Amino acid sequence: MKVLIDTNVVLDFLLHRKDFACAMDIFLMAEKKHIIGYISASAITDIFFIAKGTLGKKATKAALEDLLQVFKPATVTDDNIYQALAIDWKDFEDSVQFVVGESLSVNYIVTRNVQDFSSGSIPAVTPEQFIKVIAKDA
Repeated sequence: MKVLIDTNVVLDFLLHRKDFACAMDIFLMAEKKHIIGYISASAITDIFFIAKGTLGKKATKAALEDLLQVFKPATVTDDNIYQALAIDWKDFEDSVQFVVGESLSVNYIVTRNVQDFSSGSIPAVTPEQFIKVIAKDA
């Protein structure tokens, strides 16, 4: 199963935010190869920028290096950007995430902002919902 992990879920994991436990479970699923997890390249730059304010540059870089041992960075192409502009969603970042997920044929987008992806054809689920989906399929 292929899954695109949204920026907010990665930040939950890296910054030990309130949904840290579920984000950690998803990290472990990817680490154990139960899922193939992707993070878009554009999200990685956002994650670095946000996390370095809390963790510092050196720790953030190390955390991202560890993260990318488990999750694959997903290329954002010029076509992805044009497609994201064409779908004209409220949040451009979400539209980029969606078209990248489409290009990878992911099964799910895991996000805390499910409603932001409601216009798309890829099911968007919260980390908690995703864990239930995986448990049901096991």
